[in-house]
Parts: sequence; C-alpha cells; structure tokens
Amino acid sequence: MGGPALTPLPERLADCLKVREPAAKVDCVHGLYADWQAGRVDVAADAARTPVDRPGQPDRPELVPPDKVPRRRADTPAGRAALVHALAHIEFNAINLALDAAHRFAGMPKDFYADWLKVADEEARHFDLLAAHLGTLGHAYGDFRAHTGLWDMARKTAHDPLVRMALVPRVLEARGLDAAPLIVAKLKAAGDTRLVEILGIVERDEIGHVAIGSRWYGWLCAARGVEPEATFRRLLVDYDAPPLKPPFNLAARRRAGFSETELAWMAAVSEAERRR
Repeated sequence: MGGPALTPLPERLADCLKVREPAAKVDCVHGLYADWQAGRVDVAADAARTPVDRPGQPDRPELVPPDKVPRRRADTPAGRAALVHALAHIEFNAINLALDAAHRFAGMPKDFYADWLKVADEEARHFDLLAAHLGTLGHAYGDFRAHTGLWDMARKTAHDPLVRMALVPRVLEARGLDAAPLIVAKLKAAGDTRLVEILGIVERDEIGHVAIGSRWYGWLCAARGVEPEATFRRLLVDYDAPPLKPPFNLAARRRAGFSETELAWMAAVSEAERRR
C-alpha cells in the first residue's frame, strides 16, 4: 500500500496567497512549509497554474500612495508605533511576494521552490514578531495607513523570473539591508531593545533572502547566456526601479551576493546623482 496522496505545491501556494487575514496567512504558510519539509507536498514544477494577481488582503490597513503614510520616527511612542507598523506591512507583503515567486514561475528546479518556501516561512515569522511588538505599543496591524509599493513591483516583474529575481530581492529587499543600521541606531537611542533584537533577526534572514535572489538571478542569466552585471544595470533603467541611495550596507550586500564591481558601480552612480 502506498502512503497518503501528496498535495500539489501550486494548489497549496494559491491557497495561501488567497488568504486575507494576516494570522490565518501566517498559519497557512507555516503549515505549508512544515508539510513541504515532511515530504507531503508534490513540487509539480511543470504543472499549469493560474497566477493570483491580487493576493488576499485584510480590510485594514487602508492602502494609500507612499507620500500619504504617517511619519515613522523612533524617538516618540507614536512615531515608533508607525515605524513598527510600516515594517510589519513590508513583511506581510514579503510573504505574498515569496509565495508568488514559487507559484507564478513554472518549470524551475525543485531547489527554487524550496528556497522561496523557506523565505515565505521566515517572512511570516518576521510579521508575527513585529505584530506582537506593535501590540506592546498599544496598536495592531491595520491601525495605520500603508502603501502598495512592494506589490506594484511584483506586477511589473510578473512575466519573467529573471526580472523578478533582479528587481525584488536585489533591489527592494536590498534597500531594506541598507536601511537597517540607521533604524537600529535610532532605536538604540530610544531604548527599544526588544525591537533592536527583532530587527537583528530580520536582517540576518533578509541577507539570506537577497542571497537567494542573487543565486537564482545568476542561474537564470547563465541559462540564457546573458552577462549578469550589465543586465542588472539595464533592468534598473528599463523597469524604473527605485534609485540607488547611500549609505549602502556593504557588508550585508557582500554576504547577499553583490560583487565588488557591482558595489563600486553603485557607489559611483549614487555619487554622480549627489553632484547633479
């Protein structure tokens, strides 16, 4: 007699993408990753799938343009709550981005799906940590307005895994690595040691997430016979990616797969922009 039937990975991913409530989405992701690790999920890498272009979102927070979100300062209780809420919102969107990477792009190696399931599981853990800390500040996820910038880039890169790997992990998430030391310094000054601890966990994992993006970006470039660094620079322009802004977290970016020539180019571009 055979064992229990395996559930297809695309179906499980779609189910989690469609979940609206944050706590239920977190539970769905953790359950999927546990089943994946236990061998209860069929990768079904070549299976046809219908993209989930609008993943489930809770009724709150209200989504607005980036310039309409509240100020996020670390030196006042209200500002720190707004900051934690913004970070939690980033992580909630990052769950959907990781699920979407694994769901949308058929025909990739099994390790690709394993990597993005791991990322989704870690993003869900980050959201839980930040949401819990937000509760200690007298607020809950949804209390502040938030923006849709992360998912906007997911839509722009939905047609090609190479473009997705270049512009979501290696641009958007890498910007988070750059911001982390500045935020942590402000939180230390404000005395929020628990949030500093949480952000240490987040930064450690996010380096790994950007490294996963770098790995698969390099793999796809090699498979297509294109030069990765020149292609990356071209994609930044073609897709109107957010501008490169120093200071760069060079140590984190090196660990995440950026080459020395890339880092030197980024520094030169940002310096040229500063002088304009």
